[in-house]
Amino acid sequence: MKKSVIAVLIVAGVMLASDRFLFAQDSANSTVTDQDVQLLRKDLRSQRKQLIAANLPLTDAEAVKFWPVYDQYQAEITKIGDTRLALIKEYAANYNTLTDAQAQDLITRSIGVDESFVQLRQKYVPIFQKVLPGKKTAMFFQMDRRVALMIDLQLASAIPIVQP
Repeated sequence: MKKSVIAVLIVAGVMLASDRFLFAQDSANSTVTDQDVQLLRKDLRSQRKQLIAANLPLTDAEAVKFWPVYDQYQAEITKIGDTRLALIKEYAANYNTLTDAQAQDLITRSIGVDESFVQLRQKYVPIFQKVLPGKKTAMFFQMDRRVALMIDLQLASAIPIVQP
């Protein structure tokens, strides 16, 4: 168990360090392209999958059923992530000139993105339960949620607070 926790922390640290690259750019000297962002997101998805593979004990029979469902789940998460990324880009583009109405719209849409993530998890619990026993399903969702929370924390710390 201790090895699993250490592995989670190491992989999460790598993910967060990579994620920091995306948002730590000086806005006046930003050279991160959309292609860079897409490559980084692909790398993060790969690392997330490696983390799950290293820490979720699956039998061969479970793995055959689990990974296609996982890939489908991740594809849907990526779509929601695309929406979140678009909101972040919009915020960054308008940060210095943000109006009250724009700020309210962004927060409303941001909450909608958060709700989409929750709804997706709710949708997939019974789907994963069909391919994994209850404890392994719970373990998967715990690991998945922890990684998501670490990424969310990194994003929150890197995105500047709205100034009145």
